[in-house]
Amino acid sequence: MPDMYYSRAYETYAGYDTSKFTMERNAWGKGDKEKIFYNNQPVAGTVARGDLAAFPYPGDTVGYRQAAAFKNQLDVAAVDMKEAERLYLVNCGICHGSKLDGNGPLWKDGNGPYPAAPKNLKSDEIKNLADGTIFHAITYGKGQMGSYASQLSTSQRWMVIAYMRKAQAGGATLTTDSTATAKPDSAAVAGTKK
Repeated sequence: MPDMYYSRAYETYAGYDTSKFTMERNAWGKGDKEKIFYNNQPVAGTVARGDLAAFPYPGDTVGYRQAAAFKNQLDVAAVDMKEAERLYLVNCGICHGSKLDGNGPLWKDGNGPYPAAPKNLKSDEIKNLADGTIFHAITYGKGQMGSYASQLSTSQRWMVIAYMRKAQAGGATLTTDSTATAKPDSAAVAGTKK
């Protein structure tokens, strides 16, 4: 039984042609139309360990309307707002600005390189949008804004929305001066005096 000793080896993600399979030979034949079924995407419905469930709506207008009923999956009280602020500033602030006013470095009151004004996230229009609708826009993109699904995990997108809502209500501390120094804790200072 030489087939047992010298089995046919297949490379991971190598192409093969399913139309050339023959029961008589019980082997995959080589052909011109070799297929590769690797698309660098996880299996549909896969959820990363520690991440939230996948967003159930498609990236079309119907999904956009349905997303309004989708609620924030995070416990907003438990969200680390400092990390949420960092995520916002890194991913969103370049266009929407550190103050959520739509005047980020790419717009600069129309003097920047970006040709269209980003949305003012403190406007009544955005304040009245449901969290699920905003999540849909971040996940799939909306208008001139592209998708941020590859840059932000599901929970990170919800964190950014929680931060945005808190900032809209005037409750978030926006970092505008990176050179500001923190005041020392009075208890720590008292402990160092002798």
